[in-house]
Amino acid sequence: MKLILAATIVALTAASCCNKSEAPKTLVLYYSLTSNTKAVAEEIANRLGADIEEIACVNPYDTNFQACIQRCMQEREQGVTPDIQPVKADLSQYDIIFLGYPVWFGTYAPPVAKFLNNVDLSGKKIVPFCTFGSGGLESSIADLKAEEPDAEILPGYGVRAARMDAMPKEVEQFLIAGGFIEGEYTPLADFPEQHEVSAEEAAIFDAAVDGYPMIHAQAVTVASRALPNGTEYLFTAEDLPREDKPDMPPAGKMQVYVTVANGQVPIFTKVIR
Repeated sequence: MKLILAATIVALTAASCCNKSEAPKTLVLYYSLTSNTKAVAEEIANRLGADIEEIACVNPYDTNFQACIQRCMQEREQGVTPDIQPVKADLSQYDIIFLGYPVWFGTYAPPVAKFLNNVDLSGKKIVPFCTFGSGGLESSIADLKAEEPDAEILPGYGVRAARMDAMPKEVEQFLIAGGFIEGEYTPLADFPEQHEVSAEEAAIFDAAVDGYPMIHAQAVTVASRALPNGTEYLFTAEDLPREDKPDMPPAGKMQVYVTVANGQVPIFTKVIR
């Protein structure tokens, strides 16, 4: 009887150890130029207790916006990506990789493109996260799925550089919604069918995009839903001709997400073109 009891305890102990070793191992891997993406990466890693590593260029990009854009455009024209330092982490040891990047030209920045060219992430779960001026999460995820067709690309998180103050709470909610950490999370209702914008709703849209040079548009239709601390609007807008650039054709329709927190001014959270 004692032998049976002892054997049972050993078996349970072994099973317990085995289960612990089988817990998914997570790496937060990111590229950051201005430290915005770095801040998101550190927030995620701290909340998960995950390993973290930065993707670094051999020849770093200039932090001056115009200089960076000029170099990036030249590289795009030449069809090249920048050399990066070897990643130190043994990727084979990780089940989940949170992959972070700033959005440049509608997709992940070139150093991340270089990283993806160098590795095979088949079988991994990849969680994209990004920072941007106006948008690019959806388009970059589409490119990521095309680049890594045998990986499982999970829903991602994106935040405007102008909204970094909101990032910690949003990251917390994102991780809870994804089942990565425990906590209270109330799913948002779907947007209802859009309707023609009223004068009041048009004013909300105009206030949200005022001063942002990359959006020169007029709201056409809208839908709204309640947030825990305010209201979120989803506008469909038409790009307008630019008087300062008459040769530039309108870009067409776009979707613009706008949040109006209680007692706060409207602010757009992302654009999908």
